[in-house]
Amino acid sequence: MTITAAADGSALGNPGPAGWAWYVNDDCWRAGGWPHGTNNQGELMAVLDLFRATAHVPGEDLLILCDSQYVINAVTKWMPGWKRKGWRKADGKPVLNVDLLKDIDRELVGRKYTFEWVRGHAGHELNEAADDRARAAATAYQQGVAVRQGPGFGAPEGAPAQAHPPGSTAPQAAPQATPPAKAPQASPLISSQAPAEAPPRAATAPTGQQELFGAPGSFDEPDLFSELDEVQAGAGAPDVSPESVVESLERELLRPETRADLGRTGVLLHPDFTEIGTSGRIWTRDAMMMALEDNPGGPTELELLAADRLGEKTMLLTYRSRNREGSALRSSLWILDGAQWRLRFHQGTPEA
Repeated sequence: MTITAAADGSALGNPGPAGWAWYVNDDCWRAGGWPHGTNNQGELMAVLDLFRATAHVPGEDLLILCDSQYVINAVTKWMPGWKRKGWRKADGKPVLNVDLLKDIDRELVGRKYTFEWVRGHAGHELNEAADDRARAAATAYQQGVAVRQGPGFGAPEGAPAQAHPPGSTAPQAAPQATPPAKAPQASPLISSQAPAEAPPRAATAPTGQQELFGAPGSFDEPDLFSELDEVQAGAGAPDVSPESVVESLERELLRPETRADLGRTGVLLHPDFTEIGTSGRIWTRDAMMMALEDNPGGPTELELLAADRLGEKTMLLTYRSRNREGSALRSSLWILDGAQWRLRFHQGTPEA
């Protein structure tokens, strides 16, 4: 017999009130969360709790449906190398979310399991059910009300209920209206725990083929945007216009140091981001992020042509870009996703 379950996480603000959930069917699911956590912590905790909840049936195959490439690769590809290095990355820095990963590593012993990637928010029944419950848990912590924890998997008495990420307080079934203080932030663009994990390098893009947000290359690693604080330039400042905020973010995306940073580009790009580059190639968010992380290109100047409000939460930016490859006319469609402006679509056309 194979147990098929979806596992998902959610964070409102990322980091912020966070939830996790796994789902088999309406009679077999569980959810929980914390007052302050990240989306990736929620994704990992959902997987960890699923292993724990099914520990009393270790002989059964476990098929885990997951929309997080980070979680899948962390568990199935990266953990052996991290363990050999003392849970440190190749650059010697500590692995992010190490306590949750160590717990998962212990739960894998003697288990038969398979991970399968599914696209999030694409109508997959089990994934949508897990996502709904994870978001509901995060919302409960945000509002200070009790979390619907679900019936569970019928685990024996005394099985562990939940874990909590490093630096956070243990979750409560009925959280207090005033959450505990957040972990200190090292800087606006750095996670409260450690920098995002850098994936193995892809092949370097040939000179001259670099798009604004894309370059030739393959994608087989995750985006890690959910481990970085979502920093909204000008958020909460009434004297800063949305037009200025979006222009500032566009200029930031043109900087090589931003384009090489998987975490920061992931914060600024919408999950459904698409680009039609100056070469005519269509780029997805994931493929583009992996290519740029390896080959961010050189400095690019921006000459703003217009910043037009298309709606309360939509902004169209048009401008001319100049770099050593020449000039191009570009348009970027930004949308307000919660408190964060994110780039939804970009197109570039070489200038004659």
